[in-house]
Amino acid sequence: MKRFYQEAKAVLKDGGWHIELDGRPVRTPQRAALVLPTETMARAIAEEWDRQDEMIDPAGMPFTGIANAAIDHVAADRAGFAAGIAAFGENDLLCYRASTPDKLVARQCKVWDPLLDWARKRFDVAFELTDGIMHVTQPEPTLGALRAALDAQDDFALAAAQPITTITGSLIITLALIEREIDVDMAWEAGQLDDLYAQDTWGIDDEAQQDLSRRRRQLGDAAAFLELR
Repeated sequence: MKRFYQEAKAVLKDGGWHIELDGRPVRTPQRAALVLPTETMARAIAEEWDRQDEMIDPAGMPFTGIANAAIDHVAADRAGFAAGIAAFGENDLLCYRASTPDKLVARQCKVWDPLLDWARKRFDVAFELTDGIMHVTQPEPTLGALRAALDAQDDFALAAAQPITTITGSLIITLALIEREIDVDMAWEAGQLDDLYAQDTWGIDDEAQQDLSRRRRQLGDAAAFLELR
């Protein structure tokens, strides 16, 4: 789409923050009003619109995309959206361990065990761990506690949580990032541990490197969005 406006501004109106393009309000893809909870978020999104060149590139507006998802998808079906994220707790990456080689086993223990310890104490839960990729069933009280922690988040946090869980494969990592127990670099290291180990051990081709860089950028965008709430 060609850029059709001169200026993007964050405007406080009717108790919420709006984005206006030359005085006209921005709407979501579903034509809902793009109403944001904080001035910080609104200004960051207005800056995304201001940075656009002659052609508008949605890929260059990650905050706008997450905010749109919060309004069009989370608010429209909060229970269903949250359930999709909570399902990652049933097969959380941190519960599936390597048995060899020793360096990978040690790396998983060093990075993943502190996150599991945090979750055990924070949510009063227990986890079942296994070697390999065969499914291991987690205790229902554990899944319930993790779902409750997710349900306690606002719509905008849930919208950001979706790409975080998809990229990391871990609800535990996602909750730790939301609650500022870890930063985005720690979340990346934990969520991509196996791939990063393979890269360090055997190297990586250009296509895989591009994919890794894309996922790192998307994780960074989602984590940064959480700080705008």
